[in-house]
Amino acid sequence: MAKKVLIVSNSSDLHADLVVPILIGKGCTPFRLDLDRFPRDYELCQRFRQGEWGGDLRHLPSDQRVGMGEIGAVWARKPAEYAFRSADLSAQESAYAKQETEQALFGLLMALDCFWIGHPSAVRAAMWKGEQLKRAMALGFRVPATIVSNAPARVRAFRQGVPGDIVFKSMSTPALGADEVAEALRQTGGIGTTIVSEEMMDNIDAVGELACQFQEYIPKQYELRVTIIGEQLFAAKIHSQDDARTMVDVRDMAAEIRYEATTLPAEIERRCRAFVAGYGLQFGALDLIVTPDGEHVFLENNPAGQFLYIEQLIPEFKLLETLADTLLRGAA
Repeated sequence: MAKKVLIVSNSSDLHADLVVPILIGKGCTPFRLDLDRFPRDYELCQRFRQGEWGGDLRHLPSDQRVGMGEIGAVWARKPAEYAFRSADLSAQESAYAKQETEQALFGLLMALDCFWIGHPSAVRAAMWKGEQLKRAMALGFRVPATIVSNAPARVRAFRQGVPGDIVFKSMSTPALGADEVAEALRQTGGIGTTIVSEEMMDNIDAVGELACQFQEYIPKQYELRVTIIGEQLFAAKIHSQDDARTMVDVRDMAAEIRYEATTLPAEIERRCRAFVAGYGLQFGALDLIVTPDGEHVFLENNPAGQFLYIEQLIPEFKLLETLADTLLRGAA
């Protein structure tokens, strides 16, 4: 019997929405677990008895079921807040419900011995920006001169030691936590990579509150988004310097800059593949700078990064289909 694919994400994930029909078209009906509707819309059971283990999931609205022994591949896409059947849980009840749900669900999923795209332990190991920079240097990449510190004097000394500009770049999210609180409680929508002005340096004592990351600003010829899915590598050349809005931070999608397919030098491709494989991952989305002198500079890797926009901008990159095919090969 052919093994099945389990997709773990949330109901707002367009990536999962588009991969599901591709899998169905290839003869595989996946089981989708939307965490923002779990456990409200699902039943879970895990059993241990006389040396045997088993478990299953059931989607209540559709009555779709999957046994753990049927699963050959898991795509862990995006997290979400859990949903419970009772809407009036107290603060303590809600906190406990979340903790127990986490134990029940991941106690089941982490027991699976199958192919994963985005195994939670591997993704967690790969998400730390400081460790990424160290690993990239070990592979031969140049990385920007960087300091992460909550010591204002050390940040000032770093600034004085860099010949050009420096930038502030959030290590966790450019939303600065706005996505974690109710809209009425948000103080700012966030901040992207930002060149540090003299006015900001005058207020640098504020970093004493928490450690912040500062890097030398690297002049760019263009940027690269390198997406690795299984054995396939897709390199997108991003003409970020064509628009003032993307010169410092390429993430302003309102700017209609050019994206095009490109080929990496063999050594750079080797380093990118080795970087992702070193974590035991089947997926990675790496951001690189190419300087005016043609040097490749590593910025970061996104172990569960977005990739649909790359396919939309470069239609010849069949990323969704490659993802589906990789899951099916892994399940087989």
